[in-house]
Amino acid sequence: MNSTFLQHPLARLAAVIGTGVACAAMALLAWPAIVHSRADAAPRAVTPRGPLAADELAHVELFKRASPSVVHITTLAVQRDMFSMNTQQVPRGTGTGFVWDEAGHIVTNFHVIQGGSGARVTLADQTTIDAQLIGAFPDRDLAVLKVDLPRAKLPPLAIGASRDLLVGQRVYAIGNPFGLDQTLTIGIVSALNREIESFNQRTIRGVIQTDAAINPGNSGGPLLDSAGRLIGVNTQIASPSGASAGIGFAIPVDEVNRIVPRLIRDGRYVRPTLGVSAAPSGVQQALKLPRGVALVDVAAGSPAARAGLQPFRRGARGEVVGGDVITAVNDEPVADMDDMLAQLERRQAGDSVSLTVWRGGQTRKLAVVLGNGN
Repeated sequence: MNSTFLQHPLARLAAVIGTGVACAAMALLAWPAIVHSRADAAPRAVTPRGPLAADELAHVELFKRASPSVVHITTLAVQRDMFSMNTQQVPRGTGTGFVWDEAGHIVTNFHVIQGGSGARVTLADQTTIDAQLIGAFPDRDLAVLKVDLPRAKLPPLAIGASRDLLVGQRVYAIGNPFGLDQTLTIGIVSALNREIESFNQRTIRGVIQTDAAINPGNSGGPLLDSAGRLIGVNTQIASPSGASAGIGFAIPVDEVNRIVPRLIRDGRYVRPTLGVSAAPSGVQQALKLPRGVALVDVAAGSPAARAGLQPFRRGARGEVVGGDVITAVNDEPVADMDDMLAQLERRQAGDSVSLTVWRGGQTRKLAVVLGNGN
């Protein structure tokens, strides 16, 4: 070949490409020989594992018993077509719920259905049906739906207790994280009597903390003990990323078992009332009052008015006229209005409670019959 020609850059590139093509052609011709020289291959034999461990069998059995009671909830929103102006319901979000009773009541979190125009429930056997909202109590992030299905399709979860839980005992969460149906996670009770804020800024007390993985979509699902009994309703996580960081919270079942029957019966949670309004904490500090609920208004004809409670008020010359501070309900101290409401929510209209009341340095006790919070 002309050496002058090979000195040109394009000529050198063409020579290299030609050499590569030739090598590739030679390799292709040799390929059948390479393939035929390999030894025969077959799947490896499966090593027997023996029976599952006792704890594994317990996990499997618990999931088998409890999962038919857990449902997938899809909340719906009304959307209008921009061309035809027709409206239709479209999926808005997802969450979890569980069967409360054979009548078809489904318990979930209030925030799962909040802002939706409807809800659709999918059972473990993939039966899907529209649900009716029966009642909700945002202060405890609880809601009750109802579906019309045969009782055989609605196995309710067994109800446990949360008052005797112990830190360290095993717990199980079943839900639909990220829309993945029927997911089981396992952990322990990490702490008890936590306080979290509900979606309407009310404090939820006595909350269960767990490290069982809880992710978006698990909300409203059951937290179970090792006997498969409901001990809480999964509601929130503490996480900077929005995914599980091993700190989840569940509303205790004792609270759920107190509220849900009233939602089924009344459609809402009717809180018993005293008929009082509380002073802001700044006013209480400025007047150097004891911890408790300093009254700034007592409704006429209310249970508090009938018991003789008096509010703080302005006199004719603008001076502060002393009133009452409720410091305890049934001998349990209350630090503020939220504390007192939590005490009253354990009772019903018509119940009698004992109030410890401070006025002008003197403390006395009054019996008050609670009114209806309508």
